[in-house]
Amino acid sequence: MDIAIVGGLHSDARKAAVERLLATVPGSVALHHDLATAVHGTVVRTVRDVGGVLSSGETPLVDDCACCALREDLVPELERLAASGLTRLAVVELWDSVEPKAMAEVITSHAQATAHADARAGLRLTGVITAVDPALLLPYLGNGDDLMEAGLAAAATDQRTVADTWARQLEYAPVLAVADSPEADDEDRALLAQLHPTARQVPISGHGDLAGAALAGFDVEAAAAAQHPSCALLPTDADEAGVATLVWHRDRPFHPERLYQALEDLTCAAARSRGRFWLADHPDTLLGWDAAGGALCVESAGPWLASLPDAAWEMVPPVRRAAAALDWHPEHGDCCQHLVFVSPGLDREALEEVLESCLLTDEEYAAGRAAWKHLPPAFDTLLEV
Repeated sequence: MDIAIVGGLHSDARKAAVERLLATVPGSVALHHDLATAVHGTVVRTVRDVGGVLSSGETPLVDDCACCALREDLVPELERLAASGLTRLAVVELWDSVEPKAMAEVITSHAQATAHADARAGLRLTGVITAVDPALLLPYLGNGDDLMEAGLAAAATDQRTVADTWARQLEYAPVLAVADSPEADDEDRALLAQLHPTARQVPISGHGDLAGAALAGFDVEAAAAAQHPSCALLPTDADEAGVATLVWHRDRPFHPERLYQALEDLTCAAARSRGRFWLADHPDTLLGWDAAGGALCVESAGPWLASLPDAAWEMVPPVRRAAAALDWHPEHGDCCQHLVFVSPGLDREALEEVLESCLLTDEEYAAGRAAWKHLPPAFDTLLEV
């Protein structure tokens, strides 16, 4: 049985995309877990086709986590639909703040583990789609509210924000189902194109082949790699309709204290920024940069390949080695700054000036790695060192 995941915080667009799939793919059903009822201790599951609701039920929370309950209940329901032999396409409509990556990996992992079973009853993830209303793109990307405050948290411990959740939903999916929004303008459409330039955009209404996109196939490993800081498929330089993308690439590490002092200016300079960066006092660690809604997440993404012994390279996925090769420098390998800033009204010159001021000076750089490690450890709290 083929499975397509449709997600996104833009609920009206998401529901419209699901309804279109049900209307255009014979033998399709939609499976939805409503996490809004989690505050009462349960998650409500609904299965419907184009004619209406086929079944509904409740599943209890797992460890007070609605998303955990979803994961526990989703695969058995999909298996039940597959075993019936009546469903061609199961459309998994995610609840608002559920991110498609986790669900895609759950389904794919199960499908691989049971590949030896009857192929006719097997599960095949054939598409991951995020539904978008272009007019709501910037408001959601600029919303730094916690999901808990917005009533969209998937667990009591959920610390995500609306902005960072929406950014990941948008950038993970290879297909964007785009609503026909009268309020959207050229700036909104340019922003969408620049945030995820490799995505296939399919209109929800009209003559868009949403069914074809849902059945085209999906590579869960490639999708994960495209989001990982070490080999992310980052946007390229662009400037259209008042929206600009700045790709900033340098072969010198940041001074930790100067960068830390500039974080607020850099985080607020663009609606969205992400990438990988090199910090002088942690010279062997590849650091991920992920900012949206005025908030920044900095985390260790493992070692730079240049810091690994040759024998360890065989353990590194080919996509990671290929990404490193593109950035390779004869002196310090793949260690570099590769940051991308996307925003309407982006002040490129001011942004570049701030970034350049955070790099090591010639004198600091010449002092070498042994000296760099004694620079003020300004990021140790963020990195929980």
